[in-house]
Amino acid sequence: MSQSVMFMIDGVQVEGRAGQSILEAAGEAGVYIPRLCYKEGLSPHGSCRVCTVMVNGRPMSACTSPISLGMIVENDSPRVAQLRRDLIEMLFVAGNHFCMFCEKSGDCELQALAYRFGITAPKYPYMFPKREVDASHPDIFIDRNRCILCGRCVRASKELDGKNVFQFVGRSAEKRIAVNGEALADTDAAVTDAAADACPVGAILKKGVGYVVPVGKREYDDKPIGSDIEAKRPAAGS
Repeated sequence: MSQSVMFMIDGVQVEGRAGQSILEAAGEAGVYIPRLCYKEGLSPHGSCRVCTVMVNGRPMSACTSPISLGMIVENDSPRVAQLRRDLIEMLFVAGNHFCMFCEKSGDCELQALAYRFGITAPKYPYMFPKREVDASHPDIFIDRNRCILCGRCVRASKELDGKNVFQFVGRSAEKRIAVNGEALADTDAAVTDAAADACPVGAILKKGVGYVVPVGKREYDDKPIGSDIEAKRPAAGS
């Protein structure tokens, strides 16, 4: 039986298990910590930093930081919220995200986080980068304008599909997702791959199924992102 570990999140005592990350233990306790690069079933990456919390006064990524006895975690505070808001806004301006035209609207985790944090327009200037679209594959396409470099497709392809279709190339502003071929059609990517479903935004989408679920009936149209986790939280006084 795993060893119990008690720690604090926003002044509330939480019980986790030895070896769990802060994000995992918090989720089981019904405490939602925003995330983008993290996806259950994939190795934690810590690249988006949206899950940043203050641990004993220091900023740390909740998805890669293990819990420890007596640690004090600050998750729901004005300074943490502002940090996450800034990160989300920077992700919007670093790409070309036109939500009103995107098939992922209503299912997009980046868009849903913006709604949760009350972001209507970023305060930073848009960069409007020139990015490629690869529609060469018969079943899947990549729109790099929407890519946030979370790496979920990279890890899903390697860890779940047993392939190596996607990888990062370049550095800094030139960093992008590439494929192990001249184009996506030259790879062994398949529409049934876990990597085809791993993207939190509209950068990797399947062809032929657009708008099967109409806008207004999508995952985040009725409930804020994280509602499923917060529903696990015991009611006050119970």
